Amino acid sequence: MQTATDEIKVKGELARKGARKLATLTGAVKNQALLNIADALISRQSEILEANGKDCAAGAESGLDESFLDRLLITPERLEGMASDVRNVAMLPDPVGETIEMRTMPNGLQVGRRRVPLGVIGVIYESRPNVTIDISVLCLKSGNAVILRGGKEAINSNTTLGNLVREAIAEAGVPREAVQIIESTDRSLVGRMLKAKDVIDLLIPRGGQALINRVADEAAMPAITGGVGVCHTYVDKAADLESAVQIVNNAKVTRPSVCNALDTAIVHSEIAPVFLPRLAALWKDMGVEMRCDTRALTILGPVANATIIPATEEDWSTEHLSLRAGVRVVDSMDEALEHIETYGSGHSEAIVTEDYSAATRFLNEVDAAAVFVNASTRFNDGAQFGLGAEVAISTNKMHARGPMGLRELTSYKWVVTGTGQIRE
Repeated sequence: MQTATDEIKVKGELARKGARKLATLTGAVKNQALLNIADALISRQSEILEANGKDCAAGAESGLDESFLDRLLITPERLEGMASDVRNVAMLPDPVGETIEMRTMPNGLQVGRRRVPLGVIGVIYESRPNVTIDISVLCLKSGNAVILRGGKEAINSNTTLGNLVREAIAEAGVPREAVQIIESTDRSLVGRMLKAKDVIDLLIPRGGQALINRVADEAAMPAITGGVGVCHTYVDKAADLESAVQIVNNAKVTRPSVCNALDTAIVHSEIAPVFLPRLAALWKDMGVEMRCDTRALTILGPVANATIIPATEEDWSTEHLSLRAGVRVVDSMDEALEHIETYGSGHSEAIVTEDYSAATRFLNEVDAAAVFVNASTRFNDGAQFGLGAEVAISTNKMHARGPMGLRELTSYKWVVTGTGQIRE
């Protein structure tokens, strides 16, 4: 019987072999492989939904909360979105082989840099089976093999999607070894994967703070260890009221279980008496629990059927991932910036204002992977930024920041062409 360690070793070596072949393929071959995947997501919908149904039923029976089950769920509409994202990636320029720069030195040498794949990407992720498709597609397009280790709660969905990908790419002439799915749910395997620097060039965790912290502490290879989103929207005193209500609401309720959803609304005291009752009335209907500071509680008072409770210190630093949001009232942008600096995770931050100077200051002073003016933080997403999809949203500053698309999955090599030059 194959052990967890054996599975990492065997599949890692296969991925390394697949990476060498994949790096030599033309963009046309890789694009056809992606289009095959998109078609298979639609044509094999019933098979995918059946596998996902097993995972969702098991998750509900084991007591997974509503936000976790939402991240786990695949619907026909989400499948359509996944297929659309795959086709969008296929239409993007192939970064492999792109010349970043080329210059001629005084001695006549031509010196430049050319994009190359990283090699083998290892990904450890929780709950979201769409990650299996997003990451496979971006890795394949950028010439990288991938080893995928999803959570046990999505094992049926991930296995089905992984096999679909392997079959679809093989039909286009891409080695199926380039995509490896770890099927063992043995928890000890995560530790082995974090030490497999002989076969994995970059490790990406997609999950909660505990997983990211573990990867940061234990990974023997380079790893993307940011990504937790404690996201704020600051409603300035010069905000358009209607726009502010819609932006804050969108950032919270459209999909509260994702990392770019709003966690705290910060509201200037001059607009708070008008803004907060409007927001509370809307959030009452949406089922949002408002965790308010003392000033927000005083302004709101009792709102019939709304859930309004005092905030704790812990609420300000929590990525809620549910229909729950902190609400704080401040007297100045200085206070808002201080709150973001203290409690933010460097993920997604927004200001709503009609004051150009305030918007400019916010853009200049807030240190985050993505900063927004008069727009929802929910736009911090690879597809929304024109990347087709993303392998992760990095809050690191090296080597990639924000949504990681194709170019963020490449490195470069120096290429030097001479005419017989020698160094003296």
